[in-house]
Amino acid sequence: MFFQLSILVILGVGDLVDAVVPFMGESITDGTLATFLKKPGDRVEVDEPIAQIETDKVTIDVASPEAGVIKEFVAKEGDTVEPGVKVAVISKSGEGVAPSGKISEKTAPKPSASKKKDDEKQKPKVESPSTVEKPKTLVTPPTLPLKHSATEPQLPPKERERRVPMTRLRKRVATRLKDSQNTFAMLTTFNEVDMTNLMKLRSDYKDAFFEKHGVKLGLMSGFVKAAVSALENQPIINAVIDGDDIIYRDYIDISIAVGTPKGLVVPVIRNADAMNFAEIEKEINNLAKKANDGTISIDEMAGGSFTISNGGVYGSLLSTPIINPPQSAILGMHSIVSRPMVVGGNVVPRPMMYTALTYDHRLIDGREAVFFLRGIKDVVEDPRRLLLDV
Repeated sequence: MFFQLSILVILGVGDLVDAVVPFMGESITDGTLATFLKKPGDRVEVDEPIAQIETDKVTIDVASPEAGVIKEFVAKEGDTVEPGVKVAVISKSGEGVAPSGKISEKTAPKPSASKKKDDEKQKPKVESPSTVEKPKTLVTPPTLPLKHSATEPQLPPKERERRVPMTRLRKRVATRLKDSQNTFAMLTTFNEVDMTNLMKLRSDYKDAFFEKHGVKLGLMSGFVKAAVSALENQPIINAVIDGDDIIYRDYIDISIAVGTPKGLVVPVIRNADAMNFAEIEKEINNLAKKANDGTISIDEMAGGSFTISNGGVYGSLLSTPIINPPQSAILGMHSIVSRPMVVGGNVVPRPMMYTALTYDHRLIDGREAVFFLRGIKDVVEDPRRLLLDV
């Protein structure tokens, strides 16, 4: 994911200007220079991206502050950079800057030839002391057990395998999920929901809903409304442990897990308890589009008091979702499958969905968890409850 930041600092004077790393958010202090989108000698326009900075949460564009030609890059791919660090020098006139194809031909041969000569001269001097001291340093280590750091490669290379460094976003996700597993006493309870009435409601009013509100009526808004109702009846699910205290939240911000090509992001629907179906659908569509386009901001992903994850869009039948810190519970939705159910003494096909609630058992007892999931089931199976507040 990446989003375009137009906050640029012009440090140069005259013809040359510097493109620097923009401000990346209050919680982000540095990033990795992932890739250059241009080459020295390429012409760029104002605000045109020339490089991408990968952070723990998002990918940020470094844009050209002026129209001109890239004179040189002063940072390398893979470097850790902070806001304000110079990445490239732009020539506004382009005078004296060779086209991108000619730069490497002129500059590449000279350093490589000189380096070779230096290496040949230095090799005999470096080898002789190392052969004398090696036996001395290798005498004691065999008595100690061999330890590997967490980041040290453990597996020997094999044929038809590729080793690719993890992105910062993937490392961040891995760290947060493992921290969640180590911190919470996670337990998952399940239920099944008959989707007949919610699907019928959607089918009956989808055209009128779209005509009035300009957005399609989906199933997610029904589950968000059901979650709001259940959270209001079981406020402990919306709370969180902080040290020796319990923080009760008097607001309901619902995080929606969205899978993107670069990883999982969790944008937040603020004050979901004050929204109607149309407002929820519009906000979900807006956040999902931003997440997939890479234009979502850090503020739009911060916070959240409860998460809904819909693995059903990928065909998942059942799962045990992991809590999103610093929350205390997460609702898992799954695929809708037609199954035989007993209704009024008769076996009939019904569109059924399994639901899962993973919760922090340190704070939430099984009773509250089951009541909460039952509340979700009751509202989804009979949406009229929302009108009557029962």
